Amino acid sequence: MNDLLVGIDAGTTAVKVAAFTVDGRPVRAHSTGYPISRPRPGWAEQDPLDWWRGTQEGLAALPDDAVRSLGIVSQVNTHVFVDESLEPLAPAIIWQDQRCAAVAAELDSRFTAADKERIWGGPVVLDASFLPARAEWFARTRPALWERTRWVLSPKDFIAARLTGRVATDLLSSVRIAGPAGYIPEALALVDGLADRLPPIMPAESRLVGTMDAFGAVLGTGLPWSGRRGMVLCGTSLVVAGASAASATAAGIVTFPPYDGVSVHAGPTQAAGDAVRWWSQVSGLDIPSVFTSAESGSSGVVFTPYLMGERAPLWDSSARATFLGLSSATSQADMSRAVLEGVAMSGRHVLEAVEQACGFTLESLTFSGGGARSALWAQIFADVLDRPIERLGVHDSGALGAALLGAVSARIYPSVAEAAAATVSVDQVFTPSRSTDRLYSVYRDAYEALRDIHTRLV
Repeated sequence: MNDLLVGIDAGTTAVKVAAFTVDGRPVRAHSTGYPISRPRPGWAEQDPLDWWRGTQEGLAALPDDAVRSLGIVSQVNTHVFVDESLEPLAPAIIWQDQRCAAVAAELDSRFTAADKERIWGGPVVLDASFLPARAEWFARTRPALWERTRWVLSPKDFIAARLTGRVATDLLSSVRIAGPAGYIPEALALVDGLADRLPPIMPAESRLVGTMDAFGAVLGTGLPWSGRRGMVLCGTSLVVAGASAASATAAGIVTFPPYDGVSVHAGPTQAAGDAVRWWSQVSGLDIPSVFTSAESGSSGVVFTPYLMGERAPLWDSSARATFLGLSSATSQADMSRAVLEGVAMSGRHVLEAVEQACGFTLESLTFSGGGARSALWAQIFADVLDRPIERLGVHDSGALGAALLGAVSARIYPSVAEAAAATVSVDQVFTPSRSTDRLYSVYRDAYEALRDIHTRLV
């Protein structure tokens, strides 16, 4: 067997362990799924030991003698509080969780617009996924467990610490609490004792440090070196990104510290595949049948996928999902299609802000993630975004990005840029075939029209 580059991607619904040849050909993949617990409205939790078990199972499925390198990425804005022995003290609070919205608003109010410009470089919103809000909530509601907390870790840092015995994180995964110079003192000072519970920051290319799954996909799609080609990562959530030499910011999206001479501008939404999962449960269709149903559906119904609020570009935890334009003639198939189109429209909303930050129009976008398995969804994205959609040969671009980081750490490639050039390829291009501008205008107007009503329902 050829030498293998292995990537671990600890996502929201599963740990994927994927092996690739040195030229990027998928050889073997193992996925271990796990549930999300929702014990109260707005809460979303996972058992961190599920991540660990999934990683062990995936690695055990690989031929040990063929593995040359190992890298890791994971969901971020997901936090687990662990003790000195790396034992979880409570369920992990995942990125979808909204329990800390009030605490986050309290912390956010301590900063003026000028403060945010100075500290974060733009008009950020410190939302319910902000780590200091999570830590403050944990300290207030679980004081005994907070006292026992040695580390607050992301999933990849938890897994890597158990694999290597070393606790570390990377700069990019430390969302809103770190900048180019390291941890942001003003962010850490919001919670007594937080600074002492955070892992040291190391380069993502260091041995089994890795980065966030979205940036793993950025690397696994070759985005930083793609010129005017952007990225759509369609997994449990949606991430739309572009890269430019300029480090300008735009409201509602994240501009990462410069990487290899460019700034990546990206926006994560709250529900992409998760909206399909929800509709599957409500409609009684299994997930493959949702896509089959949508094939025969007609456009005309608009769905806003704010099932647990929305992240980019709205950052509004009180937003709620809606179907608009239902009539007695509306079919289940029409609603299935509306769900897929609504997710794509959330992507167009983010794309507008990403292009504002880039300072130019993205001419095409790569498409990867679990959603890329559906040719129908790829075509819907092409129509809604009105751009060619380039579906990549490796759908699990996060796992490939993890593998590329591992390959650089093992000195198989001298840089991630060269690793991406050797491994990233396009499988199929989908070109726009119809205009959805009228429906998109309804989608955009719906949020403003219903914002106050949604607030009254929360």
